Amino acid sequence: VCSSDLWRGNGRFTTNLKSRLKSISPPPLLEMISALIAAPSVSSISPQWDQGNRAVIDLLASWFEGLGFSVEVLPIEGHSGKFNLIASYGHGPGGLVLAGHTDTVPCDPHLWQSDPFQLKERDNRLYGLGTSDMKSFFALIIEALREIDRSTLQHPLTIIATADEESTMCGAKALLSLQRKLGRHAVIGEPTGLKPIRAHKGIGMETLRLHGRSGHSSDPSLGASALEGMHTLIGELMQWRDELQQRYRSPLFDVEVPTLNLGHIHGGDNPNRICGHCELQIDIRPLPGMSLEALREEMAARLHPLFEQSPLQLELECAFDGIPPMETAATADIVQVTEQLTGHRAGAVAFGTEAPFLKQMGMETLILGPGDIEQAHQPDEFLSLDRIEPTVQLLRQLISHYCLH
Repeated sequence: VCSSDLWRGNGRFTTNLKSRLKSISPPPLLEMISALIAAPSVSSISPQWDQGNRAVIDLLASWFEGLGFSVEVLPIEGHSGKFNLIASYGHGPGGLVLAGHTDTVPCDPHLWQSDPFQLKERDNRLYGLGTSDMKSFFALIIEALREIDRSTLQHPLTIIATADEESTMCGAKALLSLQRKLGRHAVIGEPTGLKPIRAHKGIGMETLRLHGRSGHSSDPSLGASALEGMHTLIGELMQWRDELQQRYRSPLFDVEVPTLNLGHIHGGDNPNRICGHCELQIDIRPLPGMSLEALREEMAARLHPLFEQSPLQLELECAFDGIPPMETAATADIVQVTEQLTGHRAGAVAFGTEAPFLKQMGMETLILGPGDIEQAHQPDEFLSLDRIEPTVQLLRQLISHYCLH
């Protein structure tokens, strides 16, 4: 629905959408979910898997424009084929923001019982890539709006749909760079089983390389083993992890301490050659109150001295800028309102979301969605049908609370 002549120099839709686009009334709920699932929008740090999200954004833009929302589609600088959407109804400093990401992780169709890009209903479930994480959330927002007289809104309702949450977070970062106030209270519809989440750990990914010198294994003096050096480095990392877990703890989380995972290692090429190069990749998941940048500096300060008198050279590289940890206060209005509406006390999770970026934009942010994290990133991903009506009712209650009064 979006042709190239709709763009201005600043990369946004022209303001008079109604005169340039055909207004499309949103179809029935399952047709919306089916259309979203059928529009592939995989994001990945591996170029062979990465795709754009334009098709999903176009669907959402047409549906929200058909509901009378003012719609902006924003290309993300430096990321070809990637777009954010901001759809708003009403104006003012307060109101509610409902947010989510339009991308999915890659999948292997051979591991699925059905086509991951074709919505299938069976066993009281909706199967398809993105049903739980988290394309369906946008369709449920629209379903909730069908029985709300939007002309009565006293405070603005804003919908945010982002790109690349599953990989680079470029969508959320681009929103932050706009330096705009989009709302005061925000709910991100990530899969939480309809239980409010007010905190999550951060995540950073690091690559550690040791460069040595290869040689014939019959004489160790002919080389400098990067693999043996990595043994020393791993020992120091594990000691550092123990110290971090003694210093930091939060009872909010099932795993109460920060974690450091030794995820991938590769070194050498043959048993009879001294290993000249070895690489280790790790991830670090800090608790709220901890800084990824400070952790990187602390790690470097511990590891570099190990090899100052060694023929080995240490190289540290940030493999993924990371997602900061996030915590919204238990006393925050959005937390107390969602606790009352759901009957569940707001908790914490170990996975990361776009919530820290929305918080930096001045929003009181909570995570709450109909899917289950156990289904995310799994073959035969599904959304239970019995989650649909409770989610629609909950969204209506939130919109009523924050936008109608």
